[in-house]
Amino acid sequence: MFKFKTIYAPNGSIDHVETHLVGDDLLSVPKLNKGTAFTAEERSLFGLTGLLPYQVETLSQQATRMIAQYHEHTTNLGKFNYLNVLHDYNETLFYKVANDHLEEVLPIIYTPTVGEAVQRFSLEHRKSSGLYISYPERDQIETILEHRLPHAVDLAVITDGQSVLGIGDQGVGGMNISSAKLMVYTLCAGINPTRVLPIQLDVGTDNQKLLNDPMYLGWRHERISSDAYHEFVDLFIKAITKKFPHILLHWEDLGRENARYIINHYHDKICTFNDDMQGTAVVAVASIMAGMKASGLSNWRDQRIVLLGAGNAGIGIADHLSAMMRCHGLSDEEIQARLWLLDRRGLVMKHKALSSVQERYAHASEEVFAWELRDANSILLHDVIKNVKPTILIGCSTATGAFTEDIVRLMAESVKRPIIMPLSNPTVLSEAVPDDLWRWTKGQALIATGSPFPPVQEGGRSYRIAQCNNSFAFPGIGLGAIISKAKHVTEKMLLKATEALSECSPVNQDKMAPLLPAISESHRVSAHIAEAVATEARAAGLSGMPADANFKALIHDVMWEPRYYPYRKT
Repeated sequence: MFKFKTIYAPNGSIDHVETHLVGDDLLSVPKLNKGTAFTAEERSLFGLTGLLPYQVETLSQQATRMIAQYHEHTTNLGKFNYLNVLHDYNETLFYKVANDHLEEVLPIIYTPTVGEAVQRFSLEHRKSSGLYISYPERDQIETILEHRLPHAVDLAVITDGQSVLGIGDQGVGGMNISSAKLMVYTLCAGINPTRVLPIQLDVGTDNQKLLNDPMYLGWRHERISSDAYHEFVDLFIKAITKKFPHILLHWEDLGRENARYIINHYHDKICTFNDDMQGTAVVAVASIMAGMKASGLSNWRDQRIVLLGAGNAGIGIADHLSAMMRCHGLSDEEIQARLWLLDRRGLVMKHKALSSVQERYAHASEEVFAWELRDANSILLHDVIKNVKPTILIGCSTATGAFTEDIVRLMAESVKRPIIMPLSNPTVLSEAVPDDLWRWTKGQALIATGSPFPPVQEGGRSYRIAQCNNSFAFPGIGLGAIISKAKHVTEKMLLKATEALSECSPVNQDKMAPLLPAISESHRVSAHIAEAVATEARAAGLSGMPADANFKALIHDVMWEPRYYPYRKT
């Protein structure tokens, strides 16, 4: 029933591909299509003679043509659509083009452009990929899983589209996020794209605009919730782990409560990971650790951290910061005294109505009794900055421009090199613009942003701004879990990933350098993280690999790169 099978060499690298498809059937499968690069022998063997122009091209020659066509598009959405059409035509060629121009292309296929594409999913839809598992078809999940294309699956990225980036409930349009994440896994960590699966759990939508849209392609129903949602997710997890016992399940853009429930309920039962909570936290804390080295305040006891935004990302960062400080010997009381979270109502306080995940970070009224406040009934960011005098300011609020000149200058009065991280994306939702942060702090701010920004120009020099991009974290974490055949993704594995990423920071050589490496270094970074994650999995007794497995060599052997492999007929 499967259209192709990848045959591997003893070291884990790909040897050749076997398929029974011929002619137009072969050309129509993007995971198999080589286009004009099919050799003369393959054209004869697979009935392609005359279906392609006479000239046989190399992958590089094809890529030169494709990037020229790409540059003819003048809008980011046009470029996104072009690349996705290429992906739907010839995956290997798509990855060659994207790999060769990674820093240019990544913001197009991933954040921030993917957010616009998600909102236009039903209008722009051309060709389906991945699996759509809809609540009305919940009794057919095992059958739906049989309809997938890959023969074997190591990794699935799953979304229900409830909380996409900073744009909220996008229903079935979340599939664009799952697909984009898997592209990043391949581009940044060499995850084999023939062994991954994007999945949309279609559980309805509460977005009235989508429900009223005659072109909306999802289940037209308000979102299921509570027990119905949990039972549906449980059915799905049982079915997919039965089919693929060693699969890594990556969850993306779920609502806050559902995301927390799934991680809490399944983290010690299956190999699973939530990028919004855990991946964001790994990159953020690694950036903070790099900033601490550059600032000269390298002890966690010297830090005072203010975090604007207490949703999935904000709480995830707070949790990971707490775990890291705990590893460095701080007590829970010491950690609490150093972490100050705000949501849209202001400082998270014990007397307010809070979600269960916010309660642990709530401060008591007596802790702020002596503060100077503008309004005692609503303690907002300016008040917290004035009284806490933070060394670190993080934004996960999607509140555009929330880090104002007044707030940033006030912070800079108390710390020589403030670490300021406006992480909200897409770009239009960022809490601040790097040019402003640089100017307001006279070039002393240590900056990391969630979305890509151009370098800051000053005095004839160009200063690259670190993008606190999850693509520095989840690809390496996923690769480490896969090559070690990890049973679970543990907190300790994520802490090791964080330390590994901070070790790759340019500030280790130059205190004025960006906090994170360039995107072009993602393969090296992902390999370093993967080795740390796999080694910790083995140390914890959670690896399914032999005790003497050489993870560094294995990572090198299995990291996929875009090239055409020989085809044999079955």
